[in-house]
Amino acid sequence: MNNKLTNKICITILSVLLWGIVCITTPVALAPQALALDYNKEILTGSDFSGRDLTDSSFTKANLRSSNFSKSNLQGVSFFAANLESANFEGADLTNATLDSARLIKANLKNAVLEGAFAANAKFDGAIIDGADFTDVLLRQDEQRKLCKVAQGTNPITGRATRDTLFCS
Repeated sequence: MNNKLTNKICITILSVLLWGIVCITTPVALAPQALALDYNKEILTGSDFSGRDLTDSSFTKANLRSSNFSKSNLQGVSFFAANLESANFEGADLTNATLDSARLIKANLKNAVLEGAFAANAKFDGAIIDGADFTDVLLRQDEQRKLCKVAQGTNPITGRATRDTLFCS
């Protein structure tokens, strides 16, 4: 019986050591790059999120008026029904983001990439969209027409003209 107990202890110690070696030697590239954060229903007026990796985070129904997201990675982020009035998204990556029912009134989307974003019922009144890429963005037709009236420029990352990505005639 004593020999069996000794064997179990040795196996357990070896397993722990092996697991520790695997964890220590795992390349950093395989580790997650960003921790998805939950800011749902938060009042974050004027917050600075510039240059951050916020991949898959959630800002559902958050008040982000005048907040700064410039040059941030916002891929897959949910801004569902968020107040983004006068927010700065210049140079941000909003690929596959959820902007449904969001208020982007007077928001700065200059050179932002919104490819594949879901923006049905989003309001873009007075938004700056110079160089923004709206490829495959789901928009209401009336919002698309409003955006076409001010669309200009070419996105420096994707090389696509804003007017082309909005299917402006």
